[in-house]
Amino acid sequence: MKFKTFAAFVGPSLFLMFLFIAAPLVSVFLQGFYVTQQVFETVDVETCTPGFVTQTCVTEMKTRPVFDNDGKVRTETKFVGLESYSNLIQPDRALAALGEGKWSEFMTIDFWRALRFTLTFTLITLPLAVGMGLAIAVAVNNTLRAIRGPVIFVSLLPFIVTPVIGALSIRWLFIGDGIMTAFLEWALDRDIAMFAQGWTIESLMLFYRVWHVAPFAFVVFYAGLQTVNQDTLESAIIDGASRWERLRFVVIPHLMPLIVFISLIHLMDSYRVFEEVVGFSSQAHRISLQWLTYDLLTPDDSGNRSISRASANSMLTMVGIVILLYPLLLRTWRDHRKGRL
Repeated sequence: MKFKTFAAFVGPSLFLMFLFIAAPLVSVFLQGFYVTQQVFETVDVETCTPGFVTQTCVTEMKTRPVFDNDGKVRTETKFVGLESYSNLIQPDRALAALGEGKWSEFMTIDFWRALRFTLTFTLITLPLAVGMGLAIAVAVNNTLRAIRGPVIFVSLLPFIVTPVIGALSIRWLFIGDGIMTAFLEWALDRDIAMFAQGWTIESLMLFYRVWHVAPFAFVVFYAGLQTVNQDTLESAIIDGASRWERLRFVVIPHLMPLIVFISLIHLMDSYRVFEEVVGFSSQAHRISLQWLTYDLLTPDDSGNRSISRASANSMLTMVGIVILLYPLLLRTWRDHRKGRL
């Protein structure tokens, strides 16, 4: 292929990738080293009480924002280096809390609290979603052909539901006098408040993510099961291999590239968990790194936003995703190299 033809095909894609991916990424990276603040001035303000003979005037100093010629609040930007990262992770306070064994105090730092939940959420839901998807795929693959279509349709319903709507639906089942809460109270003969404690909310969020993501893994695994070599399976049956042995030594090795693919997708998606925090209103008990970025970008009462700390949190989130994906990407690269040899 000539270079001009290659450039004509690849050039538009590279330009759009630079415009919508590389340029914003560089911008976010640079914003983490700068802080933009409003400019304030201190002035003397005289306040007089109404009256003619006994009028009293008091002069006091007040701080107010400075406005430009267009009537907008004047701002200034200054280079702060790694100060935003330090303010975000608070290393001195974190090390002091860990050194004294005060885990509860350590968890009061928003970044480490969000990181703990994000890692727990990601690493727990990954094996559960993959295992549930594989179990459903194997079960559907062994059902009668007459009912296989309806079973597949029902299995895909959780994946079709919009994430926020699904999270709200699960929340409504358990919050207050929800159907499931009422049933549990009747069965256990005691009052239950599922949203009064952090671990119960986290359990519901984990359940919802597995319920929502497992159908995607099921679809991929079900397609992969259609390509399993039947001669190999028949040979294993003749050799006396049990159903579990056939699954372990024939089916799973055949599906391993798909398992790696699903794990990559799930890690990237779960590490950016946001819908569950909003849908379950868990901000008082559980927050994620993605939600922390959103919270830092939300204007406060004065209209200020912590853009610098939000940028720092975004970059640290990307670093975490890269660290989690590195083993899977390395395995994929090695398998690719072996296939070329």
